[in-house]
Amino acid sequence: MKPAFWRAFAVALAASLAIAGVGGALTELGPWYFSLKQPAWKPPDYAFGIIWSTIFTLCAFSAAIAWSHAPGPVRKRRLLVLFLLNGALNMLWSLLYFKLHRPDWAMWEWALLWLSVLSLVLGLRAYSRLASWLNVPYLLWVSAAGLLNWQTIVLNGPFG
Repeated sequence: MKPAFWRAFAVALAASLAIAGVGGALTELGPWYFSLKQPAWKPPDYAFGIIWSTIFTLCAFSAAIAWSHAPGPVRKRRLLVLFLLNGALNMLWSLLYFKLHRPDWAMWEWALLWLSVLSLVLGLRAYSRLASWLNVPYLLWVSAAGLLNWQTIVLNGPFG
């Protein structure tokens, strides 16, 4: 691969790690979280870090591939907006759920997050099918997280 791809990947990976870092800092696994009733099918807590690390790495590759195939600055800006919006929504979900202890609000925000991931999957197809497919695990995981969020609300609500 060309040096321009690896530069784009380095920038995308740094951005992914920054978003993951903020999301991780907002994720408080303290007494409130451990007091929640969880569905039996919830993955163990240690799995979340592995899953998110994989997803953020795939997103970085996806961004670099799409960036290297995007023709011109206008299309590159659109890609940047898609990824930045998604990152902001990802961090906001963690803030609502873990920091503010509002899974109910996080559920509403989850719908926007899910749509932003779907936008990545569909929007990146114009640049690269591979870039698009690299976001499918993210879409599947966010879908599962939405179900888990909903079950948390059902088992523990109301909140606030």
